[in-house]
Amino acid sequence: MPALEVAEKLTILADAAKYDASCSSSGVKKRDSRDGKGIGSTLGGGGICHAYAPDGRCISLLKVLLTNSCIFDCHYCINRKSSNVRRARFTAKEVVDLTLDFYRRNYIEGLFLSSGIIRTPDYTMEQIVEVARSLREDHDFRGYIHLKTIPDADPELVAAAGRHADRVSINVELPTASGLQRLAPEKSQSRIEGAMGTMRSAIEDGADARKRFRSAPSFAPAGQSTQMIVGADAATDRDIVSRAASLYEKFDLKRVYYSAFSPIPDASTVLPLRRPPLMREHRLYQSDWLIRFYQYSPQEVSAAADAATGMLPLDIDPKLAWALQFRDRFPIDVNRAPREMLLRIPGLGIKAVDAIVAARRWRTLRMEDVARMTVSVKKLRPFIVTADWRPTALLDRADLRPLVTPRATQLELFAA
Repeated sequence: MPALEVAEKLTILADAAKYDASCSSSGVKKRDSRDGKGIGSTLGGGGICHAYAPDGRCISLLKVLLTNSCIFDCHYCINRKSSNVRRARFTAKEVVDLTLDFYRRNYIEGLFLSSGIIRTPDYTMEQIVEVARSLREDHDFRGYIHLKTIPDADPELVAAAGRHADRVSINVELPTASGLQRLAPEKSQSRIEGAMGTMRSAIEDGADARKRFRSAPSFAPAGQSTQMIVGADAATDRDIVSRAASLYEKFDLKRVYYSAFSPIPDASTVLPLRRPPLMREHRLYQSDWLIRFYQYSPQEVSAAADAATGMLPLDIDPKLAWALQFRDRFPIDVNRAPREMLLRIPGLGIKAVDAIVAARRWRTLRMEDVARMTVSVKKLRPFIVTADWRPTALLDRADLRPLVTPRATQLELFAA
């Protein structure tokens, strides 16, 4: 590999890292350097990598690969061994220096580091860990660090990553074992899940030690996450929802991220020619939200998918799709129904539901009261009862879906 300047390496390896979506920092332990010691802070809020904190602030981090060279030949990966892309590789010191330099310039608030596999999984994991170790121990860096770990690496190296990083993640890559075997035969679902199980145990042990001993070191305080590629294999949305729910339950994950497959140059013939609609990725995130925050079971979310194809509808959100499938559960009286039933009403978010529960303690709610708590009541009308509104035959109409489906609008490029 010809010698490259650090700026050239950064251009190549930052671009190569854009396919990795899992870089949230929610749940991170609070640290800062206002006492004059160390450098950096994690007080930025709930999201990093050009995400938004709860108060609306955009927070960013240096998101980069250690190298885009790889000994594996996964069909779906732009950096696979047989891919004809320009290669580059950072040394551990170069990543450390870049992180500190970018932080001092106020460009970033943390580091997200992943890598292709070079030489061996253990060698690559050693380099990744060395970056985090040097930042924490040599420079007392207190900002956010997220490390992508390698399932095939020695467990001691993966454990070392957890001691230095706020969050760790291990990608399951594809939703099904058959898809992984077909598109990434050098990887194993059992090894991936084994590494995730080991990490869960280490995180739980670390949390338990912190409860017992105040001096115990933190171990991946922001937990672990994973990512799966959508649309590269034949997995349906029902398969993906089921797989994600299983991962949450088995490994206590903080997040499952979905990344729509993107066609790559010189692609293998086993890959689809077109990328899936980005709206499919969006609907999967919405279904994930229903399970995590709206108390839906995975089976209920799967029931919103088409019975024949197993795919979630693209024109309406999964919550509305579920409501249309189970009209017998509606209408719901907003003045009497428990909170868990209010959460099932299409068009009502968690904040609106909490506002309704609080307001109805003092007065009987009318439609105009509900309208003030949500963006639009058009989607709500067939599914709710208020003091002055009952949908009567509206819920039983055969053409209900077109009535509640949001109208597609053309966005203006130069809108004021």
